[in-house]
Amino acid sequence: MVYHSSFADDEGVKKACGCPLLPLKSHVKGPAPVSDQDKTDIVDEAITFFRANVFYRNFDIKSSADKLLIYLTFYINVALKRLEGCRTLAEGTKAVINLGLEDVPVPGEPGFPFPGLFSIAQSQNESELFRNYLKQIREETSGRLLSVAYRPNGTPNKWWLAFAKRKFMNVIVP
Repeated sequence: MVYHSSFADDEGVKKACGCPLLPLKSHVKGPAPVSDQDKTDIVDEAITFFRANVFYRNFDIKSSADKLLIYLTFYINVALKRLEGCRTLAEGTKAVINLGLEDVPVPGEPGFPFPGLFSIAQSQNESELFRNYLKQIREETSGRLLSVAYRPNGTPNKWWLAFAKRKFMNVIVP
C-alpha cells in the first residue's frame, strides 16, 4: 500500500500547474508560504515515506498533494544517486548544491520527469511561479536529506544510500 500525503485538503491553497503550493518549514527564499516549525510539511512526509514508496511502480493519486509527493520522491532518488559516491558530508553537500544549481524544468519543457502528471502552465507567470516553487522545495529537501543520509560524524548512512539503486515508478534517474 502506497503512502499518501496527509495534505489532501487543499482548499484555500494557491496552485500552479495543478499543484498546490503547500507551506514549508523553510528559511529558503521562495514563493512557498511559511509553515509552523513544529508541524509536519510535505518535505517531511516525502523523506519519511521515501523508503517505502520507492518500491512501487504505480502510484494511485488521491489528492493533488500526492503529485507533489511523487515529484519529491523522484527528486530524493536523484539526490541519493548524486550522494552515492560521496564519502563525507562535505562531499555530499557539494554534490547536492551542484544539483540545486541545475535548471528546473516545468511541465511542458523537455527534461520534466513526469509528463502529464501536472498541467502545463497557462501563462509565463504561472510557469515561473511553479519553477521557483520547485526550486525552493528541492533546496529544502536537499538540506533535510543530508541530515538523514549522513550520520552526525559525517559518514554515509548505508541504510539511506542503499536506496539510490532503486528506480521509482520505472523512471530512469539521469
